[in-house]
Amino acid sequence: MSPFGIVLILVSYLVGAIPFGLLLSMRTGVDIRNKGSKNIGATNVGRLLGRKLGIMTLLFDIAKGFLPMYIAGQLLLESPDHDLVVALCGAATVIGHMFPVYLGFKGGKGVATGLGVFLYLAPKAVLGSLGVFVAAVVLSGFVSLGSLLGSLTVIPVLWLIGEPGWKVTLAAFVVLMIWIKHYQNILRLGKGTEKSWRNKS
Repeated sequence: MSPFGIVLILVSYLVGAIPFGLLLSMRTGVDIRNKGSKNIGATNVGRLLGRKLGIMTLLFDIAKGFLPMYIAGQLLLESPDHDLVVALCGAATVIGHMFPVYLGFKGGKGVATGLGVFLYLAPKAVLGSLGVFVAAVVLSGFVSLGSLLGSLTVIPVLWLIGEPGWKVTLAAFVVLMIWIKHYQNILRLGKGTEKSWRNKS
């Protein structure tokens, strides 16, 4: 791998580590790390500070998953390392969001940033994933369950539509990290104590 490729991966991590949810919340005088679920992602921002800031956080977090991969892909069109570097840039953005150097490596759960990665990999797969997410949330009332099942759906869809192996492998890594970061939600779902969007209790 070229030094330029390594630089692109490092920059992708630093971009992924930008805590947009926290930055937006701090403008209102609220530190979301001490409120609600204490997560820096769009769901917690939306619950605490309203739909507008929640949507802004969602869009920024999606963008920081998509743009580093897109830019790397354009810069490395003729490079033999194209697929490897682009995949590692995608992985780096997700790791950056989950373990941001700016916040002592305590970050979010990576769903929105992972969505940005999936949008780059295959928009068609995202449609299937979003369908599962919406259905799971509506039927169960749990956003976390929707995130878990929606993310998991990406892997078989990528395989079914014939995407190359490096995309499936990257998606599998991102999904694994999302599930690991949701381990507390998984435990609460199993115990029946997970918060529902219906009653927010």
